[in-house]
Amino acid sequence: MKKQWTVLLILAALAFQARAQYVISSVNELQNLKSLPQEKVYVHHTGPIVFTGEYLHYSFYCFNAQNNRASTISFVGYVALVNQQGEYIMEQKIRLERGKSQGDFFVNTDVPSGNYKLLGYTQWMKNNGLEQVFKDDLVIINPYQVDQSQLLPDDASDEITADDPQSFRQPIDSSIIQIKMSDTNFGTREKVNFTLKNYKAQLGQGSYTLKIQKKDEMAAQPAKNAISYANDYLDVKGELNKTVGDSLFLPEQRGELLFGKVTDDAGNPAPDTKMVISIPGEEFLLKFATTDSNGNFYTYLSQDYKRARAIMQIAENTRDVQVSLGSLPNLDASGLTFGQYYLKPQYSDEIELRSVYNQLENQFFSVKPDSILLGTPIDPFNGGIPETINLDDFTRFPTFQETLVEVFNYAGYRNNPNGSDYIRIAQDFETYNEQANDFSAIVLFDGVYIPNHEKIKDFDAKQIESISLVRDQFRLAGKDYQGMMVVKTIEGDYFENYAPENGINVPIEKAVSKKNYFKQRYVEGNSKQSRIPDYRRILFWEPHVEVGNTDLQFEFYTSDLTGEFEVVLDGFTTYGKPITVYKTIVVGEDSQ
Repeated sequence: MKKQWTVLLILAALAFQARAQYVISSVNELQNLKSLPQEKVYVHHTGPIVFTGEYLHYSFYCFNAQNNRASTISFVGYVALVNQQGEYIMEQKIRLERGKSQGDFFVNTDVPSGNYKLLGYTQWMKNNGLEQVFKDDLVIINPYQVDQSQLLPDDASDEITADDPQSFRQPIDSSIIQIKMSDTNFGTREKVNFTLKNYKAQLGQGSYTLKIQKKDEMAAQPAKNAISYANDYLDVKGELNKTVGDSLFLPEQRGELLFGKVTDDAGNPAPDTKMVISIPGEEFLLKFATTDSNGNFYTYLSQDYKRARAIMQIAENTRDVQVSLGSLPNLDASGLTFGQYYLKPQYSDEIELRSVYNQLENQFFSVKPDSILLGTPIDPFNGGIPETINLDDFTRFPTFQETLVEVFNYAGYRNNPNGSDYIRIAQDFETYNEQANDFSAIVLFDGVYIPNHEKIKDFDAKQIESISLVRDQFRLAGKDYQGMMVVKTIEGDYFENYAPENGINVPIEKAVSKKNYFKQRYVEGNSKQSRIPDYRRILFWEPHVEVGNTDLQFEFYTSDLTGEFEVVLDGFTTYGKPITVYKTIVVGEDSQ
């Protein structure tokens, strides 16, 4: 496997084309590419019917298509919503950990009622077309728009005849894992405890989605579960489905792919150009790349960066060039076959009531917030220990250059008779290197790489909060540097108005942040809680529960909604075996 990955990385480095697609030039290359397993994806979600004003939650599973184990190939996955015209309404990027991830998206009132497809994939999977991609039907109902024609039959005979919304559902139980509850009838706002029991030890170990959701009152084909998915995608291809001369999407195996192109003033490719890519902010990222013979460059962002912005510029302003950001094309979704869901007159009361409940829930969202997981902190100094000076501790001087002269003994501007003046940081005596004595420093303002130090001489020092120095040697974009200087402004927004001379300052698509989802709890005697309405349809949501040999205990509280709720365990054992368990509970005004 190590050899296979090495070959693929070499291919990427040698022939990275515009729009991130590599052209297979020989039989040998094709065989090397085919040696990397294909992937397949399953997306468990809280559909199939979603109203505008609601969140669709999803959990994402990515598998090696050859052995059905969790994939270790792709670092990034994608979830998209496509309408019946084949148009992408939404696409989210998610970071994968051992083949798994999670997310959600809010369906706003701009999305019209209609039949949609939810897609799940990686860039590597896109090479095998829509057949490889996960697809499931989704119905969106927008009661705030007059036009409901997409959900109305052309003829009365086209209507769904099933009146029982659960008539599509076949009960599924499991002898491997079971959901144990003391009762199946509960009152509103009641605490409920339940247990997951694994009866088959190692055979039941795995990762599962666990949810408790109100059953839809409107008949609809249910969302795919792990078992139906495994049957439907049993025969997807296990290897790359390409031939010599075809173009392909490279797998994002080392992080989120970021790429672009550099041309000269005449529009010709600028090969062998050293590029510096900075992701700004307090936890900044600094990457570099070299353009190939076609002027293309690329890098992978493996760390969980905070700012969805990139400054891409040549390392030294020695010539005028044009830099552009690359983009990945969507799959052609025009060949998708959509389910046909139709509204019935008897649903009108339920649609109105559910819309009112959604509005109330959204009104009180601030007291029921989800929390963003912060992720692993980024060390922008890469292990170096910075020396930091806060300028409020010193007399303020007008300019950045004067501040360096008056405040620092071992950092300042050095005259350069052959070009622009540059900032030099004196070496630490313990690591002194005579050769590095005249090297310039890496300088960043709020995480923005500054190629021309002379341009910031007169920067207003009153806007600077602190200056940090690392006095080690660095190598960036093929050049040696002595030390790093990181300037932090008071507002932290230097990147917002920074316009590189030979580069671009552009927004980029950032992977969505993972969340800890809100869990409602009620405390007896809390009068404030009693005044807040609670119309949650999803009572419990855990995107990934890791099941081992011991029992797992959970709890949740019912809401003010009454009726039947479905308890669902859905996922896969470590060996790739699908398991789906359904259980029904009833919530009434009086559980007795």
